Parts: sequence; C-alpha cells; structure tokens
Amino acid sequence: MNRFRPNLLPALVGTMLLAACGTPGPPLPPSLELPKPVTDLRAARKSDKVYLAWSPATQTTERQTIRHLGPTRVCRSLQTPMKDCVSVVGQLPPARLPRAAAQTTPKAQAEYIDSLPREIQQENPSAQFTYAVLVVNESGRSAGLSNQVQVPAAPTLPAPASFNARVTAQGILLTWSCGLPQAKALPYIQADTNVGEVEIQDCSKTELLDQSFEWEQTHSYRATVVTVVSVLGKPEMQVEGDDTPSVKVFAHDVFPPAVPTGLQAVFSGVGQAPFIDLVWAPVTDADLAGYNVYRHEEGGQAVKINSELVKTPAFRDSNVAPGKRYFYSVSAVDLRGNESARSEEAAESVP
Repeated sequence: MNRFRPNLLPALVGTMLLAACGTPGPPLPPSLELPKPVTDLRAARKSDKVYLAWSPATQTTERQTIRHLGPTRVCRSLQTPMKDCVSVVGQLPPARLPRAAAQTTPKAQAEYIDSLPREIQQENPSAQFTYAVLVVNESGRSAGLSNQVQVPAAPTLPAPASFNARVTAQGILLTWSCGLPQAKALPYIQADTNVGEVEIQDCSKTELLDQSFEWEQTHSYRATVVTVVSVLGKPEMQVEGDDTPSVKVFAHDVFPPAVPTGLQAVFSGVGQAPFIDLVWAPVTDADLAGYNVYRHEEGGQAVKINSELVKTPAFRDSNVAPGKRYFYSVSAVDLRGNESARSEEAAESVP
C-alpha cells in the first residue's frame, strides 16, 4: 500500500488546479459616457424674457455617475416638436451648473434666461417658441434632447404709466394713465397680488379698487399689461409685460362708517313703566362695531346714554320722566374706533 501513496498527491493537486481555472468572458465595451437627457425642463415668460429651469444631469444612460460632463446647450425653435438642436441660443459650461448636482441633490436647479427677438414676435404673434436643453459629454455627444416646453411668441406691451395707490374709505384705489400704443391685443391690468383685472381696450378704465386688503397693514402693488392671444380651436394664452415700479401704501383707517338714517322714536307706558323705543336703518359697513345713542332735552346739549356699543339698530330708553320731551340721535362706530357723524334727530314726548 505504501508504494502507491506518492502518486496520490499530484493527482489531487491537478484536480484542484483544473477546478480553479475558468473560461474568460467576452471583453466589455468602453462606456460612452452619455449624460441622461433632462426630463423636467420648465419655462415661464415675462415680457421679452423666458426663464428656464431644470435639474442638471448627474448620471449617464448606463446609470453611472458622470465623470466627464460637457456643456449644456439651450435650444429654441418655432417648430413643434423640435427634432434636433439646430438653433442654440445659449450654453452653460459645467462650471456654471450647481455644485450640488454632482452630489445628486434633488433641489439643485440649473437656470437660463433667454431674450426673445422682437421682430419674430411681431411677425407671428400667434406662434409659440419651443425650448429644449441638450446635455453633451466632453466629446460633444449626447443621448438626445430634453423634454420640450412652449411659450407664446406674442409681443407684450410696456407697463402702465403713472401707477399710483391711494387709501380711500371704500378701499385702496389703484390708478394709472392709459397711453398704450395701438396693438392687436390690449387685455387687462393685473395687480401684483392679482387683486383684480380691468379691460383696457378703449382706455376708458384707468382705475381699480382693491377691497381685499387689511387695515393697519402696509401693502405693495405692481401692475402689468397682460396680452391675451386667442386662436380658434386652441386654449387662450396670456403673456405678462413688464411690471411698474412697486408702490407701497400704509392702509391707516381714519374713515368713519356711514351715518345712520331713518331714526324713529316711539313712547310706550300704558300699564307699565314708561320708555321710549328707538329704531333706525342698519349701517352696512363691513367693519361696523356698533352704535352710540345720544339724547338731550329742549335747549340742552346731547349726551351719550349707552354704556356699551349698541350692537343692533334698536335701543330702549327707560330713563324717562313724565312731562319731558327728548331729542335723540345715533352714530356708527367701526372696529378701530372711528365714529360717524350723528344722524338726524328724532323727538318724542313723555305724557
């Protein structure tokens, strides 16, 4: 048995070596390093400017982190859809892209502002500009255009002149001068917080009353002319022009409510303690807090006879004496203590 033992170890070693060796696979092709196309391009137009924003590319089409990023080209066309990036209106080198993009931060945003040529707007106001961005690698190759977005090509009008804001008892009155050039579309004035819209096609309306404000607060207003583009069979499009300079106004309430009207005084006392009932038409001011009631005798001075504001347009005066004639008036008071003038007097006698 010992004679065969030396041949056993080489056989086992050979078997182990044979098992450890594998067949080499085919070589992998080199990565093309093509950035993924942008999918969230957004566009907004204001006057002659188009504001574009998107999330910068951070991965290749092979889901690898981009190592060699090239520029991002901004493409514009009057054709929809855009087949390729024929007209490059801007380019962002990698250095101008947000740094957070390399760390795949979702909040990182790339931005570009394009200025529209006025001559194209005038030639075809019902058309639309189409935008896309093209991200390339260092070799200038890409995986295709981003999603495409459109903005109206219609021309806009200058901001209204002499824009002003003034506090009145009814609200904050916004005024401006017309002075608008002739155009196919003269839509409406729009304030900064969209407090209202005014048709200005014939320049007959150059004011707007804002009643949605809050008293004792500072409010800021701007106005812009909005061009409306209506094409048969298509949704209406709107384009804002330039804004006026901001106008600030402090809404200090020094305006009393309306004066109460229709005051009547009626005596009652048969079989009971005498009293005089007062009634009047209610004041409809939104900030009304209540009423004050005043009384005087012939030749005397009026004195307030209510200890607290009267909440309803009625009052009973039980502090009356026989043989007296009383003269009454009422005033309205708002939430900030502004008191109106007194109403016309009503008189009643106690037998």
